Amino acid sequence: MKKVVLIGATGTIGKAVNQRLRDKGYDVIATSRKSTPSINIENKESIANFFAGRKDLDAIICAAGDASFGAFSNLTDEQINIGLNSKLMGQVNICRKALDALKPNGAMILTGGIFAHNPWPETTNIAMVNAALEGFVKALALELTEGRRVLVVHPPFVKETAEAMGMDGSNCPPAMAVARAYVRGLEGQETGKAIYVDA
Repeated sequence: MKKVVLIGATGTIGKAVNQRLRDKGYDVIATSRKSTPSINIENKESIANFFAGRKDLDAIICAAGDASFGAFSNLTDEQINIGLNSKLMGQVNICRKALDALKPNGAMILTGGIFAHNPWPETTNIAMVNAALEGFVKALALELTEGRRVLVVHPPFVKETAEAMGMDGSNCPPAMAVARAYVRGLEGQETGKAIYVDA
């Protein structure tokens, strides 16, 4: 049974990915800031402690990371830094600290977002971070050895999130559709690529 660490397992997408992986027979180590053991991707020490001594992982999936909406002219330093420190550097540091825990032919799957290519107004901060993650994955794939792979999933706004924000979610895919994209990346052979959701 393949062992997968899923970071952000309590979020909307994370819950769906967790369920999808378990349904397909994966051994899922579901983690979050509140899990035991916990992991906080905004804290390098937390990441390092979580992966210390591990050498047995077939995959690491991150469905965690925050970034701020807001008009560019109004974004504060704090809002910009949320995206940089959490969603971008949090996932970069996962790759840095977790690489030794990943078995040969293992995969790391990060989470970006569709705003990298199809931004909305007031998504400059999120679009910047998502696009940076795609560039990072392309470059990192060139350095990985022993068949290890890295990918980024670009989910759109999901139905559950849109509805929770009081928006019309009828044109948004449900979280389970997004979860299938993560599994597709995990079970495929591609590396250095962005994966999009089949809505």
